[in-house]
Amino acid sequence: MKKIFYKIVSCLMALLVFVSTLSFAIESHFCRDILVDSSMFGHVKSCAKEEVQKTCSADCSFIKKDCCRNEKLVVNGQDELQLLSIDKISFDQQVFLVSYFYTYINPLVSFDKKIVSFEEYNSPHVVRCLFKIDETYLI
Repeated sequence: MKKIFYKIVSCLMALLVFVSTLSFAIESHFCRDILVDSSMFGHVKSCAKEEVQKTCSADCSFIKKDCCRNEKLVVNGQDELQLLSIDKISFDQQVFLVSYFYTYINPLVSFDKKIVSFEEYNSPHVVRCLFKIDETYLI
C-alpha cells in the first residue's frame, strides 16, 4: 500500500511540474466575427485575403478596411523552477513538519512482515485422536 501511495504521489508531482512549465499558443482567424480557422500547431489559413489582394492592382484609389482579423492566444509556462532549501525553513516550521508526518503519515505505514509470536514454539505432540476415541464427530 505504501509503495502504491508513493508511486501515485510521485506521478502527480511530475504531472504538476509538467503542467506548470508547459507553454503553448492558439491562433484563430475571424472573418466578420465568425471563427473560420483555429490552430494550435502552425499557422491558420485565411479565408479570402489573398484573392482580394490579387484582384486589386497597384492603381486602386481606395483602401478597403480588412474585415478579417487574426488573434493569437499565448499561454506562457514557468521558465524557472524554484527549489526550496531546508536552510530557509525556520525551526518552528521544521518542528511542525516533523510532528505532522509523525502523527498522520506514520499510522499509514503498514508492516510488510507479519509478526508471529508462536513461530519458535513446537506444536504439542498428539498421541491419539480424542474425537475418534470418544466417537464425537461434527455433523
